[in-house]
Amino acid sequence: MDRIQLLEVFTAVAEAGSFAAGGRATGLSAPSVTRGINELEERLGARLFTRTTRVVRLTDVGQTYLEEVRSILADLQAADDLASGGAARPTGLLRITAPVEFGRIHVAPVLADFLDTYPDVSADLLTVDRVVNLVEEGIDVAVRIGDLPPTGLMAVRIGYVRRVVCASPAYLKANGVPKTPQDLQSHKIISVSGISPNTEWRFGKDRDQVVRLKPRLRVSNVGAGLALAQAGWGLTRVLSYQIGPNLQSGSLQTVLEPFEPELLPVHLVHQEGRRVTAKLRCFLDFARDRLRGVPVLSR
Repeated sequence: MDRIQLLEVFTAVAEAGSFAAGGRATGLSAPSVTRGINELEERLGARLFTRTTRVVRLTDVGQTYLEEVRSILADLQAADDLASGGAARPTGLLRITAPVEFGRIHVAPVLADFLDTYPDVSADLLTVDRVVNLVEEGIDVAVRIGDLPPTGLMAVRIGYVRRVVCASPAYLKANGVPKTPQDLQSHKIISVSGISPNTEWRFGKDRDQVVRLKPRLRVSNVGAGLALAQAGWGLTRVLSYQIGPNLQSGSLQTVLEPFEPELLPVHLVHQEGRRVTAKLRCFLDFARDRLRGVPVLSR
């Protein structure tokens, strides 16, 4: 194998955690992949993987090497795109991550339309409610909700969302509408992990109005919390984009709007500009235009 193919094979094995799966991803047999990795390790004079009968794991050296190799391959792809005029013809695999509900509601439909528009692109969509390290996990672009910490990443703002408290009209009719945050203490509360995992909900533009609650019910995902709220069990707190259809249908309504905290920005983030490939550049433009037109992401 040539040097670049060795790097591609190494990356495929590292991402798949398997020589056989890495081979399938690169169109090579498992023995060819094994020989290639052995050749690479001999050339480097370092062990990149720890092998057992069931698992292939990166060593510490291998993890560091993977980050550098991904950057090298991304730069090579960007150079190829520039030389071949690839900006007009994006190709290859695009890897995207987003929060679970945002990915389901907004990113997946946009991504499907993008793939229909650019048939030479394929994509992986990872939906997880955690901050993904783009370099370590080989991600091209991520959706981030909230203020961004200082990083070396580029960001494109696509809108804003609100933290909202909501309940069904039936619940509010039976139990009354809370007029102030303190009124929540006399209501049944559904706490959603990842949105309101603590017993403190903060209100006000500076989030300086603190209400300490004792939720009788905690759920691990937004879908379950919203189903319970729609069924009239109690009040819950979510992000505004998660209940757009519910507000339109009238199955949920928000309360305490004057006490809502500051808006949360939503960004698409990616690595430095010099590594922006044609497929990523086209997706950023495509997703930005589509998502900025979504009503629940506007102010």
